[in-house]
Amino acid sequence: MLTKTKHDPQLSHILNARHHDPFAYLGLHQVQNQYVLRVFQPFAEKIWLQTTSGWEPLKLSHDAGLFEWKNSTPPPVPCRIKLEEQGHQWETHDPYSFWTALSPDELYLFGEGRLKQAYRTFGAHLCEQQGVNGVRFVVWAPSAERVSVIGNFNHWDGRIHQMRVHGSSGVWELFIPGLTSSDLYKFEIRNRHSGQVLTKTDPYGFSFEARPGTAAKITGNGQHTWQDAQWLQQRAQADWLHAPFNCYEVHLGSWRRNHEGGFLSYRELAHELVPYIQEMGYTHIELLPVSEHPLNESWGYQTTGYFAATNRFGSPDDLRYFIDHCHQAGIGVILDWVPGHFPKDDWALARFDGSALFEHEDPRLGEHQDWGTYIFNYGRNEVRNFLLASAHYWLSEFHIDGLRVDAVASMLYLDYSRKAGEWLPNRHGGRENLEAIDFLKQLNIMVHEDFPGALTIAEESTSWPMISRPVYLGGLGFSMKWNMGWMNDTLAYIAHDPIHRRYYHDKLTFGQLYAYSENFVLPFSHDEVVHGKRSLLDKMPGDAWQKFANLRLLMTYQMTMSGKKLNFMGNELAQGREWNVNSSLDWQLLDLHWHQGVQHLNRDLSHLYRQLPALHELDFDPHGFEWIDCNDSDQSILTYLRRGRDGSIVLVLLNFTPVLRSGYRIGVPYAGHYQEIFNSDAGCYGGSNQGNGEGLQTEPQAWMDHQQSLLVTLPPLGGIIIQPT
Repeated sequence: MLTKTKHDPQLSHILNARHHDPFAYLGLHQVQNQYVLRVFQPFAEKIWLQTTSGWEPLKLSHDAGLFEWKNSTPPPVPCRIKLEEQGHQWETHDPYSFWTALSPDELYLFGEGRLKQAYRTFGAHLCEQQGVNGVRFVVWAPSAERVSVIGNFNHWDGRIHQMRVHGSSGVWELFIPGLTSSDLYKFEIRNRHSGQVLTKTDPYGFSFEARPGTAAKITGNGQHTWQDAQWLQQRAQADWLHAPFNCYEVHLGSWRRNHEGGFLSYRELAHELVPYIQEMGYTHIELLPVSEHPLNESWGYQTTGYFAATNRFGSPDDLRYFIDHCHQAGIGVILDWVPGHFPKDDWALARFDGSALFEHEDPRLGEHQDWGTYIFNYGRNEVRNFLLASAHYWLSEFHIDGLRVDAVASMLYLDYSRKAGEWLPNRHGGRENLEAIDFLKQLNIMVHEDFPGALTIAEESTSWPMISRPVYLGGLGFSMKWNMGWMNDTLAYIAHDPIHRRYYHDKLTFGQLYAYSENFVLPFSHDEVVHGKRSLLDKMPGDAWQKFANLRLLMTYQMTMSGKKLNFMGNELAQGREWNVNSSLDWQLLDLHWHQGVQHLNRDLSHLYRQLPALHELDFDPHGFEWIDCNDSDQSILTYLRRGRDGSIVLVLLNFTPVLRSGYRIGVPYAGHYQEIFNSDAGCYGGSNQGNGEGLQTEPQAWMDHQQSLLVTLPPLGGIIIQPT
């Protein structure tokens, strides 16, 4: 048996995969007057080195797989070697004869939390180094004694490709020549304190193998040729504050399935979903997270790949194709993004290097008890950098038009969903998560500076002030915020039997007291149609006719009230059952008149919302809204006026009882003829066709602080929109 001196600790560390700096021993070294090349390949039977004289054999100096070559003349660098394993020979280069490609600036900025394009540094990148093609791997693991790249190219053996560490940065690097985009890889990490060996997927991985596998997949830069330059230019100059925003929230895996019940691909969705959105009149689509995740039932909100488009529907370039197709159709794309928490899967971010690296050590800071997940440590520069780089990646590499940030409330409060004694106060003794606040401000500054016209939208359910106000004014810097209070009040009101609604009238009027304190989106999202909450249709009281009429009225109210709009897929179909992530929407319902009518109503409202400046230009401005009468609780009627910047107006009248109101008088600002331009009770929508089809003429009778008034017919459980002609 071949042996090596027992007193060579460097060799011992290599053989036991414990070397903190394998480049100090492996590769080409000058020892006195000789050059020594050491190659550790435990599965190789023979190895040769290409020298200026030809191929020269390396000597097996340790039976564990250490080969050595010695000569007074150095070989060409990087060293080209030939290996033989089980009779198969191939040529490559020795990875330990390549120089580092990481710059001090990259390491410095990463340590400061300011390397916005960290995804160009970290992860696995196909590149050329010293004239040789291969893959550069970079990972952050400061508590590691040793980190190795393992994959289908090295028998998943952590001894073969041990990485170099860059000082105290905790950043490890290795260039492996000859790898291609067909190769899978992970990182094997030995913790320096416990000696525990962990196998982890790449936090910066761009692609992953199909479930249930968890290895990252080497992938090149996107090859998609973008066709949306005009869209991006227009977006940068757009006045989004005064533009229509009507968003269709979609889970791509359950919008529609193929004939076999499988997923539609990104490219198939581009040609089926995008035309549907165009036809329905939506301005934007919001995608539930398409970042890679292991469990369908998490809907993407428990993310394991913060830089990877899920392969459920195709490749990253396929997703680029879908987004490009949206832009060419005039549709913006918002991505749900989850910086608030991450799952505990032992192969992903959780205790990544054997320590609480991305999370907090103390569970009072680091765990979400409700969701069984970990909370990011926003006070750590490198963690903050990871998240900022993820946001930058989606906006830059996929031309996303905005981020809807999930669960912002859980980030802002240290005592979120915790009892006394289960949380730790901040340095001032308060409940605010100061580090998360700073992170959110940095996020919004970065997005608005680097991606003009891109939006950030907060899902935030508390009264935290100035969520959607600029950072320089003391706000968090989001573009918009979901109005959860309006949504909860509205759904609570509409669920009451109409005979009792007079007692809850304030739930419809209270929202105007704070409606302009933020830039609000009025959402009926996926969260409202799952987990026993029932579908929108099923929330409605009454018999079948009343349920559909109530739903049409609810949608009319949403689309005419101040604020931008969001609806989850299936709402427009009047789906009767809750959303099921594992099956398609119930498209067959459109064979039925009432369901078809709700879809028709949604389409008409969407186009009307876009066409009429009065319905969208001053969504965030109190001058765009005026009550005509908010006090008629006895008859459960609301009437209000919407105004555009050009002075144009529309009047909205909503009757929340199943009683036809004929000769209902309302005050109006201008004398003349008025025309009904929308009626939720129209026969084409499934209604009873009561309304004001012949138009209305004002009377010089003062009413409701106006000198002119109209006598209007209000359909049962119906909403109408009228405007002066």
